[in-house]
Amino acid sequence: MTSQVQPKPRKHHDVVVALGANQRSNLGKPEETINLACGALSERVGFSIRKSHLYQTPAFPAGAGPDFVNAAAVFKTHLSPDAILQICHEIEEMAGRTREIRWGQRTLDIDLIAFDDVVLPDHFTHEKWRMLPLEDQVRLSPDQLIVPHPRLQDRSFVLVPMADVAPDWVHPILGQTTRQMLDARPAAEKDTVCPLDAA
Repeated sequence: MTSQVQPKPRKHHDVVVALGANQRSNLGKPEETINLACGALSERVGFSIRKSHLYQTPAFPAGAGPDFVNAAAVFKTHLSPDAILQICHEIEEMAGRTREIRWGQRTLDIDLIAFDDVVLPDHFTHEKWRMLPLEDQVRLSPDQLIVPHPRLQDRSFVLVPMADVAPDWVHPILGQTTRQMLDARPAAEKDTVCPLDAA
């Protein structure tokens, strides 16, 4: 009797993405775009998605355009970070996203915020982008995937929705949970992130 070697089960990775829109897209109004984008993401990664409330937040930087609708979503996947990023870009394109102006108005933005406790591409590069002065953030963008998102800890419009769905996720470099990073943000900044629904 021959024994059969059982294939090793593929590891499930925990992923967090942030979504934002402040222009009507091919999919509808910003709220509709984000909800439909989450559905498309769920279909492509093969797992159900848990979505945060929808929030209205001022455009960043101030005066850059109409208010945004923001959300966060968490899901499990067998896919790699690069594959997830590609899927996010494809869904952005489906919504009519163009990349002409950094931090400009957009029909849909999907950012890969966290992938388990992975740091990409390495700690040195991550620190460089995490510590980048604001004036350089406006004009420079990395040519490779940086995970966790280097601006995560600085943005209430990401942390507030993320706290709905991943409050206990721990930043692998800063050693703080989502909730702790959010608690450290200025109260006036957090107050600008206003819930739109009861997701």
